[in-house]
Amino acid sequence: MGVLLLVRHGQASFGADDYDVLSEAGWEQGRALGRWLAAHGPTPGAVVHGGMRRHRETWEAMVEGASSADGPRLEQASTVDEDWAEFDHLAVLARHAELTGVVMDHGVDRRAFQEHFEVSTGHWAAAGPDAGYPEPYDAFLTRARRALDAAAALPGPAVVVTSGGVIAALAALLVVPEGADVGPVWARFNTVIANTSVTRVIVGATGARLLTFNEHPHVPREMVTYR
Repeated sequence: MGVLLLVRHGQASFGADDYDVLSEAGWEQGRALGRWLAAHGPTPGAVVHGGMRRHRETWEAMVEGASSADGPRLEQASTVDEDWAEFDHLAVLARHAELTGVVMDHGVDRRAFQEHFEVSTGHWAAAGPDAGYPEPYDAFLTRARRALDAAAALPGPAVVVTSGGVIAALAALLVVPEGADVGPVWARFNTVIANTSVTRVIVGATGARLLTFNEHPHVPREMVTYR
């Protein structure tokens, strides 16, 4: 039986010109997770991350944190699997605006952005494949499941650094009965995943099962962020 540790990336740079860069808080969250893994384990047998910069930088921060702790160092070698990329939230917001005529200047108001984000992604999840989204929701779910299946074949325990939307999708797929609507459960999971949280999936003869969701004891309370 294998174990996968799905790690959400550290806080990205909300409101900056390039969102796909860890903030200073995001770097420290990654270091904190590295120190925690060095102290408590497990030592990964394989590491994979998505191709986004925030995924790579989170792994780099984890390695940096582990190197300063008493315990096993984290292996720096990692592989990239583009299937672990987050959905394109800007494309989802843009298409939702085209379909509904609701355009919002989010600026850097996190609460207003979150409200608009939840409405837009909810529409995306409920829309069919012909709604004109560049990546339909069902295709996103299929990609996430494909990424999980590929990671399950790696030497365990495997660490995967990815994004909240992907982890929420997999968590929902693993708990929602087959054939039921995944969207509402995905939305609930997606709004509560903390940066650098760990979600554990066990993989055995009967397939993958969700073991834990959104662990983040390594992050001091004042450093917990969700976006």
